Amino acid sequence: MSQDKPKKPKAKHHVYTLLVQVGRKDGDGLPDGSTGAGLLCFASGVDEAEAVRETVAVLKQADLAPLDVTGYGTEAERAAQGDEINDEERALMDRARAENAVIVVQMTPFFEGEEKA
Repeated sequence: MSQDKPKKPKAKHHVYTLLVQVGRKDGDGLPDGSTGAGLLCFASGVDEAEAVRETVAVLKQADLAPLDVTGYGTEAERAAQGDEINDEERALMDRARAENAVIVVQMTPFFEGEEKA
C-alpha cells in the first residue's frame, strides 16, 4: 500500500511584460538587412525570473538569439505605475496565463544607422 504525498498548492502564475532584444542568427526569419529586433512579449511565470527563463528558452527554440531582457512587471504592477493596458493586451495576457505560454505581441526589426528611441 503506497501513501500518497499531500499535493502542494499550485503556485499562482502571473503574466509579465518583457522586452527582449535579439541579435541575428542563421534562419531567424528577421528581415534582410536588419541587425536584430525588439520583441514585446507577455510571459507566464510564478515570478519574473521564471518568465524570463521561459521566454529566452522559447525564443532560442524559434532560432532567435536573445541578447537582453527588460522586465516591466505584471499587469497589476504596470497599472499601478500608470500604464494604460488596452483590451487587446489584456486578452493576450489572459491567454498567456491560461495557456502558461509566452506570446510575442510585437516585433520591431532594427536596421543599421537607425535611431533607437
